[in-house]
Amino acid sequence: MTYKGSCHCGKIAFEVEGELTAATACNCSMCSRKGSLLWFVPRDNMHLLTSPNDVGTYTFNKHRIQHHFCRVCGMHPYADGVDPKGNPMAAINVRCLPEVELASVQVKNFDGWSL
Repeated sequence: MTYKGSCHCGKIAFEVEGELTAATACNCSMCSRKGSLLWFVPRDNMHLLTSPNDVGTYTFNKHRIQHHFCRVCGMHPYADGVDPKGNPMAAINVRCLPEVELASVQVKNFDGWSL
């Protein structure tokens, strides 16, 4: 299935392909403060539909994950990184997928990588 997502103002828009069965409530200091519910997909499954010039990036700690945000509204719709096996992945903030009914998504607390 293909989902369309965006930041609040629409300056960052994207599509993501996959089966959304669950999301992760990450416990890192960044995601827990943002309230992100993350769906991890291979990076090739996520396609930015708007200019990358509108995307801000923030990294911290070991700088392994690029947390992306809108330079206009400040929303954090996705992040880029690699999984423990070294595969590029995207962490999609499910809250930025307007057609997804959040009550239908199983939410798991992050307890380490289990790939």
